[in-house]
Amino acid sequence: MANNHHVKSSTVLLVDDEPDILELLELALRKMGLEADRADNVREALAKLSAHRYDLCLTDMRMPDGDGLQVVQHIVQNNLDVPVAVITAHGNMENAITALKAGAFDYLAKPVALDQLRALVRSALKLPQAGPSGDKMLLGHSPAMQKVRDLIKRVARSQAPVHISGESGSGKELAARLIVQLGARHDQPFIAVNCGAIPGNLMENEFFGYKKGAFTGADKDRDGFFQAAHGGTLFLDEVADLPLGMQVKLLRAIQEKRVRKIGATGEEIVDVRIISATHCDLAECVRQGKFRQDLYYRLNVIPIQMPALREMREDIPEIVQRILERLRGNAEVRLSENALQALQGYSFPGNVRELENIIERALALCMEGVIKEQDLLLVPVEHSQPDNISLSSKYPLPEYLDRIEKQALLEALEQTGFNRTAAAKLLGLTFRTMRYRMERLDIKEPGGTDNAD
Repeated sequence: MANNHHVKSSTVLLVDDEPDILELLELALRKMGLEADRADNVREALAKLSAHRYDLCLTDMRMPDGDGLQVVQHIVQNNLDVPVAVITAHGNMENAITALKAGAFDYLAKPVALDQLRALVRSALKLPQAGPSGDKMLLGHSPAMQKVRDLIKRVARSQAPVHISGESGSGKELAARLIVQLGARHDQPFIAVNCGAIPGNLMENEFFGYKKGAFTGADKDRDGFFQAAHGGTLFLDEVADLPLGMQVKLLRAIQEKRVRKIGATGEEIVDVRIISATHCDLAECVRQGKFRQDLYYRLNVIPIQMPALREMREDIPEIVQRILERLRGNAEVRLSENALQALQGYSFPGNVRELENIIERALALCMEGVIKEQDLLLVPVEHSQPDNISLSSKYPLPEYLDRIEKQALLEALEQTGFNRTAAAKLLGLTFRTMRYRMERLDIKEPGGTDNAD
């Protein structure tokens, strides 16, 4: 293994006042080729942390002269580059969550399972020292986005559950992937699950897997999401869509760090980091009784709120520039002043994802390398509206514009007997633009011969 040399010289500080637990932990660490140093109270632990460089600190929560939280706070406040994990009494999740909020890397419950200890140690020793690599990034430098970026950097170094909230298209999954990219699990599986897309009766099968013969049609053993994400990260998107019965099972799996396949007699340890996301207010779902409060506290240990694009209008020119660089290849394309002003005045209900779609569409429509305001298709046609489009149905705007555009194209095509060249001329469009718009709006000639897939 490439990192054997690194593991050999790593030293772990163990902080506990119970000699038998210290003995067990030290033995397990030595078997992994690690050095162990001991402290049996908070005062001694803080002195050792100030005097020596450790690769990991494992501390019990209850000590004769204080608690493990003081050790966590000391490490965080003094910017010591030491991941710290706490050992809590079995079933005392409040302590574990408090420690994670304070900046702990992870937690272990007593009695300590050696598999879980080994998984935790391996993760902690793999924490990357360098900054992010990779082309995926959250764009923008407004205070709101800067805050999100700083938070991502901070939480990436821990195993604490993170809940990302934000409107549709605001980059929640991208934020989750960045947290992983900057953390110890960057080279492990990232399993993204849309909780709203799984039929209720299949949920348990999908999350926990099943044994051969567990039910009719179970012709072989199958892993679930938890097993697939073992060692890595499970991203639960639209977590508010989970039915209450499944919420109970998920809570247990997260707390115990174990799952049982359907039809299995025993449980298996799973080492996964949970990142969840919703576009709705999860706290409000708790108040309405749609989401379990205990699961909410478990998932929402570190909350990240993704800003809406309309809250960071000053970033729009920069984001547009980056999108253009990505989409246009080597072609020189720029936005006219009017087009940029129109974008900065638009409300973007679909956020950055919508902006990407708008720019992509405008690139196909624009002439001579300049995207003009009309290429953006942002502003509804105020005059000469077809009678059958009601003024009150302007929202959401993209769908409204698509309806108007489709109607205009169909009228021109009908007038010209579905001759696309003639219809394009009638509408003042190039043939290429006409074809693109017909494809995008799924307009086919009656009988389905024209523009068929």
